Amino acid sequence: MKIRKLITTTAPLTILSAPAAVLASSDKLAVNITPTIAKVDVVHNGAKMSIMRNQDENNVINPDFANTSRKCPPFCVQPAIVAPGVETIGEVEVLGYLKKMADGDKTVLVIDSRTPDWVAKGTIPGSVNIPWTKLKDDADPFEVADTLTKQFGATEKGAAFDFSSAKTVVMFCNGTWCGQSPTNIKRLLKMGYPADKIKWYRGGMQDWEALGLTTVK
Repeated sequence: MKIRKLITTTAPLTILSAPAAVLASSDKLAVNITPTIAKVDVVHNGAKMSIMRNQDENNVINPDFANTSRKCPPFCVQPAIVAPGVETIGEVEVLGYLKKMADGDKTVLVIDSRTPDWVAKGTIPGSVNIPWTKLKDDADPFEVADTLTKQFGATEKGAAFDFSSAKTVVMFCNGTWCGQSPTNIKRLLKMGYPADKIKWYRGGMQDWEALGLTTVK
């Protein structure tokens, strides 16, 4: 059976594509992530699973991400740097943060900023879905406060927020043409979130899918 086919686990997960901890020397893969990393073990919705690249060398990109031309605006190409002080990262760095979370690091949160309809098609294992609509400028202020305190680790301080103990957040959406996570990042910065605690995976799901990395519903 090709890895691309659906695999069910004891947890309520559906793995869409199998693509990161270093694989044991006895478990060799033809398509690794880097020369020294074959797969990374993560936790998604309480279930352990591995992220690796699709092993079918004839595999092609998911059709949902094959479209090269989307109307701009709103689907415009994003710059390499979303805001001063916010680090733009790639897949290997995202995997590093996911591994930290899987190892029990509570100071890190990898966030899928997309709306639920897109997330239902597949997301990065280990990430948490916080739709961008919950943090945009006109979002319900009570919902914003709830998100910041319960998920980001901020504390309310009068009419503002204290981000001194806030988590390092890694945010992504559909790709270089998606403005959802950039919109949230800019809002967080306006509210005082430390720029060095925000990481942006610019390539998002389009680049993730293009590399054949594991996705999960």
